[in-house]
Amino acid sequence: MKPSICRVGALVIGLVLSSMVLAGTFSGRITNEQGEPMHGVLVRASSEDSLIAQSVYSDASGRFELDTVLYGELDIRLRTPYYRDLSLAIELGANGSLKRDLTMVAMVTEEEISDSLPAGYHFGSLPFETGDDAVFNRYQFQRDCLSCHQLGNELTRNPRTPESWHQTIIRMHRYMGGKFDQELRQRRSVMLSTGFNGEPISVRPQFPVDARISDARITEYRLKQGNPHDTIIHPETGIMYSADQGYSHMAVTDPVSGESLYVSQYGPRNRFYVPGTGMKEVETFGERRRNSPHSLALGLDGKYYVTNSGSNTIGIFDPATNLWEPSYVIGGGINYPHTIRVDKEGIAWYTISGAEHLGRTDPKTGESIVIPLGDAVAGGVSYGTWPYGIDIHPQDGSIWYSRLFADEIGRIDPNTLEITRFDTPMRGPRRMHFDTDGVLWVTGYSEGQLAAITPKTVAGKTTIVSKVYDMPEFADGFRPAPYALGVHPKTQEVWVNENMTDRLYRFIPAEERWVVYPVPLRGTYTRDFDFSPDGKACAANNPAPLAALEGGESQILCIELVDSDEVASR
Repeated sequence: MKPSICRVGALVIGLVLSSMVLAGTFSGRITNEQGEPMHGVLVRASSEDSLIAQSVYSDASGRFELDTVLYGELDIRLRTPYYRDLSLAIELGANGSLKRDLTMVAMVTEEEISDSLPAGYHFGSLPFETGDDAVFNRYQFQRDCLSCHQLGNELTRNPRTPESWHQTIIRMHRYMGGKFDQELRQRRSVMLSTGFNGEPISVRPQFPVDARISDARITEYRLKQGNPHDTIIHPETGIMYSADQGYSHMAVTDPVSGESLYVSQYGPRNRFYVPGTGMKEVETFGERRRNSPHSLALGLDGKYYVTNSGSNTIGIFDPATNLWEPSYVIGGGINYPHTIRVDKEGIAWYTISGAEHLGRTDPKTGESIVIPLGDAVAGGVSYGTWPYGIDIHPQDGSIWYSRLFADEIGRIDPNTLEITRFDTPMRGPRRMHFDTDGVLWVTGYSEGQLAAITPKTVAGKTTIVSKVYDMPEFADGFRPAPYALGVHPKTQEVWVNENMTDRLYRFIPAEERWVVYPVPLRGTYTRDFDFSPDGKACAANNPAPLAALEGGESQILCIELVDSDEVASR
């Protein structure tokens, strides 16, 4: 089928209904210095002339075949643990092919090995306090401090004095709404200064390579402006929409060319519907008021509904025109609308992280309801519990949410707004998604776990049955930090965003097993997974600050499974 075209300004968006047209093939075999084949080497092709980069993994025989849309002068880089990166330049013609056998050289010095390890192993080597109730033990520290960025990557592990760290700690605690106890800040500053002292770390994680890894291809889409938070993909066109919290715009990305259109909320688009006026009156809060769009969901009317965390409103973006419409003011004295989902009636539901509330907005009327969740005890240094993830049960339409710092999930009846609360079977429940069977999958951020939670409602009373899966641990005691997840709409496999090991994780429920995929860039920090019409799993890659990401530019990262008997049989 020939794709139709939607032209917006100078940007041409191709409506993608099939996989990319391949332009050329780079192939070969990779061995080590002893001539042994190397399995799982990440082979990446990029070009200064393209916003797209593509990667594949070598198989058990060391062979790789990178079918790529790129051509001309290409930069090739090979990367695998405990070996030095191998870089070379090639010339690949359009629809041409090139074969090259390559040899990788092992790292030798303690310094280069230590520097090559992901942030999680530097963070995990800090002198944490021990004891389940210790404020600065490993799981509390992970939940407190890794919410928006890695700690222990090349940018953040530089040696600093306690005095220098103290200013950072003040900023971190202020962001988390945290406790401002002077003694706590000083202890944390000393811990970070002592741990990040510039000396090589001694841990040597082992990264086994799954045979299925060679069935995957990664595509990166470089974003030239901003640093978006969440990316979701239109289920029909394949166009990618990214809400940029820092720059208050929507990035609209063509998956064929990699080009993006950046649509600002500022200026005449920064307008707001006033509650109680029947959506007839509009007032302007000021042209430079920062909305900070965070999360987005596609409504039944074909428009995207966005949590504007800076202006405490619900933004509206129309993909038919690529324009913002006036936002809905939530009201109720709330702060920081966070993650949003739309139910089968078209109602937008969202967590409100800066207060112990959920929100509900009806796009037909613009009216909002703010729902208090009740008191709960916050762990770590946070004053609040941070209502965080949210999703909607596919059968009964009930609303489920998580409270990150309270180790709690809850159910809201969409008709009565009655709340039922549950302790979670793991610590640090973060983002969540239901599968089609009504199983709620939740990341356990504090200790690197994934929970499958099955709600059961009998005679109006809801209970839960849970099973918890530990994520792979490549060094004893060094736990992953799973931020978010997505459930593949066709396979029902769970894709997990883990943000301290520069890897993506795929959980296969039918086998209760993990497949782990190294990613191309160090410092990777992805958010919610979403899925393209042709099955790619995609997420924004956007640490804060961007300088923490190798290359220093944000991107959308997509992984697809190709040429696999397993996939073909589905």
